[in-house]
Amino acid sequence: MKRYTLILAATMLAAAGGGVQAEDLAAGKAVFDKFNCASCHGADAKTSVDPAYPVLAGQHEDYLIQALKAYRRGAAGTPATANVRKNPIMGAFAAQLSDQDIEHVAQWLSAQPSDLGVRK
Repeated sequence: MKRYTLILAATMLAAAGGGVQAEDLAAGKAVFDKFNCASCHGADAKTSVDPAYPVLAGQHEDYLIQALKAYRRGAAGTPATANVRKNPIMGAFAAQLSDQDIEHVAQWLSAQPSDLGVRK
């Protein structure tokens, strides 16, 4: 009986965690849409309007978080010694994002299908 209860509890926790993730992904898509990221990076986040713009779909979540926070620091005028990215367009967008917005959009982007990968 204990084993059955433990399995049931683990299943319920996994299902609850999946629901939170689905909500986070939906929140990330909402951020992507709200700030019109598709206007430069494409509706699928991998078909940019300019080849110089990076593919975001499938990118590592932690990298996207770091990059967006670095753009935000750059827009705030943080000294160059503090890992900043200075780009007037991305800085203006990143300055409007909360930490939670950044985490959600990074999670959503990293979950999108992409050709990004390690090549050997």
